[in-house]
Amino acid sequence: MERISSHQFVVLSSAVLMGTTFLPIASIVTEVASRDGWMSVMPGFAVGIPYSLMVLSLLEQHPQKNLLQISEILLGKWISKITGVLYIFITCYFGGLLLGQAGDIYQSSIMPLTPIGMFYLGGILLVFYLVKSGIEVFSRFSEILFPLIIIALVLNMGLSISRMEQGELLPILSEGIKPVIWGGLKVAPFAMEYILFLAGILVFLPTGKRELAQLKRGVWRGVFLVGFLNMMVVLTQILIFGPEETVRIVYGLLVLGKMVEISRTVAGVESVFLGAWLGALIIKVGAFFFTVTWGLETVFNLKGLKWNLGVGVVFMGIAFKFTRGPDLVMEIGLVDNYLILPFASVWILTLWGISRWKGAGIS
Repeated sequence: MERISSHQFVVLSSAVLMGTTFLPIASIVTEVASRDGWMSVMPGFAVGIPYSLMVLSLLEQHPQKNLLQISEILLGKWISKITGVLYIFITCYFGGLLLGQAGDIYQSSIMPLTPIGMFYLGGILLVFYLVKSGIEVFSRFSEILFPLIIIALVLNMGLSISRMEQGELLPILSEGIKPVIWGGLKVAPFAMEYILFLAGILVFLPTGKRELAQLKRGVWRGVFLVGFLNMMVVLTQILIFGPEETVRIVYGLLVLGKMVEISRTVAGVESVFLGAWLGALIIKVGAFFFTVTWGLETVFNLKGLKWNLGVGVVFMGIAFKFTRGPDLVMEIGLVDNYLILPFASVWILTLWGISRWKGAGIS
């Protein structure tokens, strides 16, 4: 069986956690917490730390097993089967929506005349190749692209500094702390998306005592890196657009890319940024493609090329169902808040609690 190193796990985890969260996050948190929305970002992502540590503690007790296999040990066959079906459904549906988001972003931004199906087909073919190549190739792909994604983000924000208005952040906490807390709850589903991926990738992780310690430290570093970058993205958009306009513009970074000028001679560099962000989309869609295939193999023992092709067809079908941007964004939000967040949080807490209870009973 393939294995990935602790370093590869850290980079891959950060890339999956990041995904394309930087595109809608400013609109999401600003709608709830107004100009204080940037304060919600770090707490929202930090929710992923305790849940990741719970999952890794389960790996420590049950090495070389994914969370669905651990569920069968702790919860029994039938409950684990039901959980597995829910896991497959949620990850498959969400992965298809993410593929749809790729087409929506590119068609609406830089290639409006290109049939949206071409974006879906190109994206799913690249994802299919990565999945077929295995988790190690997927990890190496992330190692190459993740630094480019960060560079594109930093450049986009850095080149926009001249347009910032500091007064847009004042007054701070004018509506109290409650909106900031609600904003954090809106960010928490991003962390839970990553937890669903972590649930399946466990079988590919090293299980030595030293390696597990490195994995746990890597979780802290990845969450804080991604949280900090997203916080700066929100700050940048609020400072430039103001709270009301930030809420209205769903993909504010794309608008910033259109506004960027370099020495007043080079403009319209959003296509360069989108080239790097395409990698973020592919990594996120690929992660959920992997979760579906792992789920099918674990729950129903279905594996091989024909089942991977089937998953690809389902992803395409879901993407085609939501071709309009507003509908797609709304559906992604509903899945995040009402499927991924409750499912992942309850599932992990239940497994960890039962494992601790059984461990205490044995001791």
